[in-house]
Parts: sequence; C-alpha cells; structure tokens
Amino acid sequence: MTYQAVLFDLDGTLLDTLEDLADSMNAVLSANSFPTHQAEAYKTFVGDGVANLVRRALPAGTYTDEDIRRLVQLMRAEYARRWKNKTKPYDGVDEMLRALADRGLKLAVLSNKPDDTTKLCVQHFLGNHRFDVVQGVADDVAPKPDPAGAKRIRETLNLPVEAFLYLGDTNTDMQTATAAGMYAIGATWGFRTADELLQHGAKTLIDHPMELIGLL
Repeated sequence: MTYQAVLFDLDGTLLDTLEDLADSMNAVLSANSFPTHQAEAYKTFVGDGVANLVRRALPAGTYTDEDIRRLVQLMRAEYARRWKNKTKPYDGVDEMLRALADRGLKLAVLSNKPDDTTKLCVQHFLGNHRFDVVQGVADDVAPKPDPAGAKRIRETLNLPVEAFLYLGDTNTDMQTATAAGMYAIGATWGFRTADELLQHGAKTLIDHPMELIGLL
C-alpha cells in the first residue's frame, strides 16, 4: 500500500526542545536543593511525560510521591516560562514537511507533552505547516507507549493502519508505533541512540528528516 499519512513525535523528532526542558528542570531542582544535570543527561530523562522526567532527574530514594506531585507542578510552571527560549525545529524539518504536503500526505503529531503545550509548540514553531491532527496527553488520551492516541488519530483520519508511517526518536515511540500497527521509523538526530531504536522495534532508521521522503 502507498503511504498516505505520517504520524510524528514532537520533542527530539520535529523540535529540538532539550535545552529548554533541561533549563526548566534544573531551575526547579536548584530551587529545591537538589543537584542539577548537564543538558546531555536529559536525553535519557525526557520522552515519557513530566512525572517520569521529574523522577529521573531526582536522586534515587530522596523523594516521596508528594514531592513528585509538587515538583511536576513547578516544572510545568517553569517550562511555561521557558518553552520557546532555545527550542527550534531540527535542520531539514521544514523542508520535509513541505515535501510531504506537496505529495498530499496527511500529517499528525502525537506527543507526551500535555495537550495544550503540544498544540502551543506546534503552532509557534511549525505554524506555517498544516497538520490534520495535533494531540498531546489529556484526560482521555494516555501517554505513549499506550497506542490509544495513535489509534485515535488513525480513526480521525479514516485511513487503514497500513497507510501510516510513524517517525519518532525514542524507545517509547517505537513501542507505540509497533503496538498501533504502524511502520516504525527511528530518527537518529533525536534524544536516543540508534541501538535503542532498533531494539524497540524500529524497522528503518533515518539520519536526516529529508530521508523520510525516500521511503514513500
């Protein structure tokens, strides 16, 4: 079957958000007397929602469930102040999205950011492109790797699962794509390694966004 749609992860796939996330979390850690981390460390902290980011950033055994709830709220507030300071689309993303639109493919985003933040980031950084669906975590949309969000997007676009390419940069994305029955493509320019992507279900790896066009 000819591919008719691409479902994208956001952070680490379309947008390089690492420094703003790291700066936000480090500000929260510092204000609460916890050690901070180099930005590179956040490549393994992010990708599975804010609560998991907070847990991974904290020293093991130093926090309670109440600490997590409190720090999650602080992280959300801090990120709301910093989300566009250093974030930008990866090189080649704009060209890729234009090329996909020119070919008539439907485009969608599924992120583990909260839904309102996901929509805000897409509009601000990628607002010159048309996405048919933009979805983040919400009360009725569980975080990835739960495939429910991907399945809902497929149903909204009214296309068979075989019509979808799924591009992401983490093990969570590859697991989501596989569970949803979509063709999993690993973006090696993102936050995780090629080995991780392959071990968790990537069928193909690409090293630059425009390489996606060659898979159509």
